[in-house]
Order: sequence, then C-alpha cells, then structure tokens
Amino acid sequence: MIFGKVERTNMIYLGSDHGGFDLKEKIKKWLTLWGYAWEDMGNILYDKEDDYPKFAFLVAKKVVEEEKTTGKVYPTPWKDRPKGILCCRSAAGMVIAANKVKGARAVACFDPSYVKQSRLHNDSNILALGADWLEDYQIKKIIKTWLETEFSGEERHVRRIGQIAEYEESNSKAVASSV
Repeated sequence: MIFGKVERTNMIYLGSDHGGFDLKEKIKKWLTLWGYAWEDMGNILYDKEDDYPKFAFLVAKKVVEEEKTTGKVYPTPWKDRPKGILCCRSAAGMVIAANKVKGARAVACFDPSYVKQSRLHNDSNILALGADWLEDYQIKKIIKTWLETEFSGEERHVRRIGQIAEYEESNSKAVASSV
C-alpha cells in the first residue's frame, strides 16, 4: 500500500517484523504528516510468528533495484533517491539481513549525531530502528536528521563506498562462477 505525498521525496520503503510493527505504524503517520511518500513492504498485519529477514530483504531489494532502474544514486540529491526504514526490537537483525543485498548500506542508529554521520560519510540508504531502545521523540529526531542529511560527496568517502561496491561485485561474480 502506498500513502503520503510525493512532493518532497522519492519513495521511502518501510518494513518491520512483529517487534517493530507498532513503531512502523507510527512512522507511517509521521512520514505522512511531514509530506513524505512511503510504501509498506510488510508485514502489513501484526504476526507474532513472522521473521525479520523477509522484510529486510524486501526493503533492501526495493531500494537497490529502484536506484539501479532509475539511476537515482549519488550525485542525485538525497531527497530524490529511494530509501528504506526497517523496524524490529533491536535493529541488529534487520541491518545484518539488509546488508546481504548488494548495494544496501543499512545502519542501525540510536542517536541523531550517529545517523547524521552515516549519511555524511557512508551515504546510508537504509535506516534500522530498535523499538525496544528508543522513545518516540528520539525516533522522530533520528528519522528527520537522516532524511535531511545529504551525503558529503567528499572524495575519500566516495572512494570508500566505491571499494565496497567493487568488493560486492567481484564477490558476486566469484560466487556465481563457483555454482
């Protein structure tokens, strides 16, 4: 389901397991209020038996595929690029799973300063939040900071992200040739 206005940003893909379900529902309301477009990749209904990897993979694949098909990667402004927000109890599992998708740069953040750094230096494209560790006022500040912080584009950071992409590419070719 897609909600929100498309005037300020490209799509923000949301995902959560049961542990982050209530938080994701709040985030949908906040994003709509702030004028951001979002799509809920699941779980759509609360299910205490669901597993986080499914939703992390769905969101990460969607963000990366949209980046590839639209060409909306750096240096395209951040506001015009696809993004993902994942919610679970700790954020750790979501980040581990999402980062298995080639091109995903998922981070777990618990502080606005940290999330700002993840955008400035690492061009993070997926934010994971731990529902058990944060209050609503903290989450709002973290999300707003993440959404409003442009990647610095400094040569050293571009170079490092490029090294990660090269490794992902060479590793995926090595895996494909061994199967």
